[in-house]
Amino acid sequence: MQPDTKMHEWRIEPREYARQEERRGKRHAYNSLDPARTALIVIDMVPFFAEGNPYVRGIVPNVGRIAEALRVAGGLVAWVVPAHEAPLAGATTEFYGPAVSRLYAGSGGEGPLRSRLWHALDVRPEDPVVQKSAYSAFFPGRSPLPWLMEERGVDTVVITGTLTNVCCESSARDAATSGLRVVMVADANAARRDQDHNAALHTIYRSFGDVRTTAEVVDLIGRRSG
Repeated sequence: MQPDTKMHEWRIEPREYARQEERRGKRHAYNSLDPARTALIVIDMVPFFAEGNPYVRGIVPNVGRIAEALRVAGGLVAWVVPAHEAPLAGATTEFYGPAVSRLYAGSGGEGPLRSRLWHALDVRPEDPVVQKSAYSAFFPGRSPLPWLMEERGVDTVVITGTLTNVCCESSARDAATSGLRVVMVADANAARRDQDHNAALHTIYRSFGDVRTTAEVVDLIGRRSG
């Protein structure tokens, strides 16, 4: 690992694994996937977050591993960047104050969408890049992503990016609510602290989707496509 990067010390508590095993007879909700109906969703990997957070820079190789495996298997890789507006619509200024509201409204950067992504990412010409105007990339009316998933026949989304406990968790919750199978990648999401990261993983695993490692996701992709 590069000296200016970090990886979270992530964990799911044994009692949560035991709870799900008792409920459904298995640790993981989704033990297979169809790559052709799977989308890797990469959220907010832009300079605003990557420059100041070594955990964000640390997940870049894992995001790339999953993206490459899924492309080879015929799946979709979609990148999401913040739009030029603050995420809480009319309540943003009152909630955050004007200075922070302006900061968040500019977090996605300027210029063509592809140019806004962190330079170390391998973004291919065939990958769609979309904007979201809320924390969640799957909230109705705030991003074209739900429509894109429907158009492509996607039934499973693999969530990666930053921040784990804000935009990634919000997106995972809304994707699950819309009926998609959600897989949150434990070592391809980044927060500011391990505590925040693990709290989000706990919530997703308990109520909204599966939590897997990069290696496990790549294995699931290869198992079906091999």
